[in-house]
Amino acid sequence: MAKTKRTIAKSAAVTKNIETALASLGTACDAGDSAVARRGKDHKSFSATAKRLSKKRAVLIKRKRLSAKRAKSAPSGETRKALRTVIKELATTKKQLVKARAVQGVNAVELAALKAAQRRASAYAKAIAQAEKSLNKKPKKRR
Repeated sequence: MAKTKRTIAKSAAVTKNIETALASLGTACDAGDSAVARRGKDHKSFSATAKRLSKKRAVLIKRKRLSAKRAKSAPSGETRKALRTVIKELATTKKQLVKARAVQGVNAVELAALKAAQRRASAYAKAIAQAEKSLNKKPKKRR
């Protein structure tokens, strides 16, 4: 069996690879930080929207119940029209709420993944900084 000849890596190439990896890790940390900040801001606004729509839906459900009682007790064109209006508004609010919750869910999943990646990248950066610090210490003199 013939052995394949491998070239021996030069110190300059190894050093360059290490520097490139450190630079890309730094870039990943920065990108992760900015992405988490942006997604966090989006999460806050999506949560506020979903909460607002949920409250509006609850109010409309109560209003629908009252309008239905009024329409049943005094069936006039005006009460039926009011009931139809409330039902239409409730349907549109429900659609908006479903969309808002879907967007919020997708954003929450992405935010969780980004936070995990950010923690990982920062842990690697801290470990590398600590290793660099220990490698750069001067050796102690023997007596």
